[in-house]
Amino acid sequence: MLLGPESVVVLNRTGADVLGLCDGRRTVGDIVAELRERYHRVVDDEVRSFLAGLVARRYVEIGHG
Repeated sequence: MLLGPESVVVLNRTGADVLGLCDGRRTVGDIVAELRERYHRVVDDEVRSFLAGLVARRYVEIGHG
């Protein structure tokens, strides 16, 4: 579950795993690769879309460095 200003987002297991891998060291590609190993069905576009939604809501930031 994510708590934000005047909002609550309930995550499913995969969403929670994505967020749990956002540690400031892994790239988006690293996260996709890790999830692909865990689930054998993760699609790159789905993870990127999920992260884009979190970025849009300011729950996470994606660095460009």
